[in-house]
Amino acid sequence: MSEKPPLAWKLQIRSPGVLPGFGPALGFTLLYLGLIVLIPLAGVFMKTAGMAWDDFLGKAFSPRALAAYRLSFGGALIAATINALAGVLVAWVLVRYRFPGKKVVEAAVDLPFALPTAVAGIALTAIYAPNGWIGSLLAPLGLKVAFTPLGVVVAMVFVGLPFVVRTVEPVLRDFETEVEEAAHSLGAGRGQIFWRVILPGILPAMLTGYALAFARALGEYGSVIFIAGNMPGVSEIAPLLIIIQLEQYDYAGATAIASVMLVAAFLLLILINSLQAWRRSRHEA
Repeated sequence: MSEKPPLAWKLQIRSPGVLPGFGPALGFTLLYLGLIVLIPLAGVFMKTAGMAWDDFLGKAFSPRALAAYRLSFGGALIAATINALAGVLVAWVLVRYRFPGKKVVEAAVDLPFALPTAVAGIALTAIYAPNGWIGSLLAPLGLKVAFTPLGVVVAMVFVGLPFVVRTVEPVLRDFETEVEEAAHSLGAGRGQIFWRVILPGILPAMLTGYALAFARALGEYGSVIFIAGNMPGVSEIAPLLIIIQLEQYDYAGATAIASVMLVAAFLLLILINSLQAWRRSRHEA
């Protein structure tokens, strides 16, 4: 005798709603994801599967490709870490304080969302170039940003900041200040309140923003190529190397590099989401 489905499952399928039922909605979801996401990505792997193993290793892990991987993934990790810390502070200021020009600051946070990446790259290059406003101040100190790997990190930080701020901000708005006041009345200091009360509550959102900022920085192209200098083995990112391979009609090399980036990014996102789920379940327990 077959077991009856749980009540929650029956309610999920049979409960009426404005949108179509579970079957049509699920079918449309799978169809849409298949056409937009899965089939194009599967095409990359199918193109790579037609290569010999030695040929794939030679193209995907050449010295030039390895240097591009290190800059892309390393720069994305550094930029996402910076944005995770700075984004929480920015979100805290926007939620907890009222000050003149707050709407302008809100719009400035969202500006990387709407700004064309090429415009962002040109603006960053003009500012951080040796003769730019900030670059001219850093040059006497021996710091060069434009046309170096440091410039790549700066561009990645620029495009990734809104993802952390807009992910953490709603959680902070819903966070009850009475909990902080209770902890303070029990003798907890500011540091203890932050580490033991506030941080556990915003950590899942912070990890989500970190993952989004990392993914955005990893796939960034337009704003990075202007400030990077694009020197092979020094300041050349993996997306640019893929474009170069395509321009040279080396489609096998381009798909090999794209496959490595796709697999690595997918594994990292799974790891981050797993850590977030573990933290959320531990918090609920």
